[in-house]
Amino acid sequence: MLVAVTDHAAERFRQRVRGTLDERTEVASRVAQAHAAGRSAPGERGTVLVYDLARRDLVYVCRRDGDELVVITLFEQGDDAEVPKRFTDALRRDDHRIAEG
Repeated sequence: MLVAVTDHAAERFRQRVRGTLDERTEVASRVAQAHAAGRSAPGERGTVLVYDLARRDLVYVCRRDGDELVVITLFEQGDDAEVPKRFTDALRRDDHRIAEG
């Protein structure tokens, strides 16, 4: 499956995972491997949640676009998250560029 990564998802990855030179390639690779391993589930509003193989707390939120999976954002589960989901959710409420759909 082809995987594309948005600017937003690449930035979120950079905030949470250090030591990578190319976030887009790293995210695309991780999502492709996890999806192929069956580590995905349906999410809200037609999204697909893909669970990272190496970091079990890392969840990629994707949308299908034909034969492609587009990573739109990601978050960490659990209390030990680098940036807890409640902060991500609070930022999202203030982001007027996000269209509800």
